[in-house]
Amino acid sequence: MKNQCQSCGMPMKQDPKGGGTESDGGLSEKYCSYCFVDGAFTQPSFSAQDMQAFCIEKMKEMGYPRIIGWLFTRGIPKLERWSK
Repeated sequence: MKNQCQSCGMPMKQDPKGGGTESDGGLSEKYCSYCFVDGAFTQPSFSAQDMQAFCIEKMKEMGYPRIIGWLFTRGIPKLERWSK
């Protein structure tokens, strides 16, 4: 789990920016650049279920079948952001 975003589950190696940014400008080791910018979440009001639906939709836009999106997002509620 260390190698994936702890908000959306995306593999960190697939993040084009190498990770989100902390408030001091450094790279976040926990969150991707789609979820975390300048030390804050890009979708602060999302629940784990909202994130699952959002990711499924993004994967559909990328050409993945809905069932694949569903399978890849099942672990989102167990990620660090949502387990608190």
